[in-house]
Amino acid sequence: MWSVFRYTGFIRPCAIGSFDHRVFLYLYVCMQRAFNQQQIGILGGGQLGKMLCQAGSRWGLSMHLLDADPSFPAGQVNPRFQTGDFRREEDVYRFGRQMDVVTIEIEHVSIQALERLKKEGVAVYPDPEVLRIIKDKGHQKTYYLENGLPTAPFVLMDGPDEIRADLLEGRLSLPFVQKSRLAGYDGRGVAVIRTPADLEQLLPGPCVVEDLIHMEREVSVIIARDTHGRMRTFPAVEMAFHPTANLVEMLLCPAHLTPAQEKEAEELALSVGEAFHTVGLLAVEMFLTEDGRFLVNEVAPRPHNSGHHTIECCETSQYEQHLRAITGLPLGDTRLLRPAVMINLLGEPGFSGKAIYEGWDSCLELPGVHVHLYGKEETRPFRKMGHVTISGDTLEEAMEKARFVQSHLKVIA
Repeated sequence: MWSVFRYTGFIRPCAIGSFDHRVFLYLYVCMQRAFNQQQIGILGGGQLGKMLCQAGSRWGLSMHLLDADPSFPAGQVNPRFQTGDFRREEDVYRFGRQMDVVTIEIEHVSIQALERLKKEGVAVYPDPEVLRIIKDKGHQKTYYLENGLPTAPFVLMDGPDEIRADLLEGRLSLPFVQKSRLAGYDGRGVAVIRTPADLEQLLPGPCVVEDLIHMEREVSVIIARDTHGRMRTFPAVEMAFHPTANLVEMLLCPAHLTPAQEKEAEELALSVGEAFHTVGLLAVEMFLTEDGRFLVNEVAPRPHNSGHHTIECCETSQYEQHLRAITGLPLGDTRLLRPAVMINLLGEPGFSGKAIYEGWDSCLELPGVHVHLYGKEETRPFRKMGHVTISGDTLEEAMEKARFVQSHLKVIA
């Protein structure tokens, strides 16, 4: 047995009589496998990982996490936390070898490790090939064109110098949106360029430059696809973005769409799911243009900010649905039970340091207000610190309560 531990890398040199904590994790995994319980590994220990673990705990699923620090949100609710870097191939590979199923809560992970794990028989969702396409916005946009999916006109560029040259020579005109091909997340990696003065905001490195779309609204449809290719959609949500941070500030469900538009948005999302052949969740963000067309903006192959409200307001939450899809369980009912508004709780501008939640007691007095604090100790401007889901008998009632929450609940330091 000792030689097995050494071979698998779970023992490092230590004093006689002391054991590396990974020995006990390895023994625990072996015991769980002996009882035929799937070991589910999640790359990332942020708030999405936390809510996945909370959903899995209802069924006693054996869920494990890999991230840099067990003080992260998911580590606070699940003790099966392994310290490591999900961007580092060997960390991900060593972690994944212990698992039956590996999934993600963030795209920026080691694809090389996931490819190795897949070859060795570990179920990896989303598939590494799909993840390689999606994590590069340039590949993602090209994939839409190759599969006949409508999207905003775009060009791929090397960086600011090429953009300025094309503007000078008339091959590009204002306004446009610049998106970094890699590492964009939570509003980072996007620059909206409307005037020559905005050119100072251009982002370095390879990028996608696309037309600034005149849109009526932006919506998201989350789909779930199981290992047999069966799919279900959640009702479309309407998203409103913070004007400074470029983050989703609020979402509404149901969205302000006609029944025909709702059906069209769901059918487009299903077409995107078929094109990627992914397993698990796929959040499909899209624009509804002023002339009534839907254009795919981008996708995320994991639980998504636009599905937080499903915890309280849908028959099956997005987190439970993702676990159903990747473990071979039947997909759940996605009906909306009550109209919902979701507010992202962002750190207030001008405050950095130990988080203080101001006014949340008055918000909790309102019926239908569900506050989710992620457990991040430090706040900074526009950092996601939590979210609040507000339900009502009507969307208008939920909106009225949401305005109260927005004006009273603040994250300061």
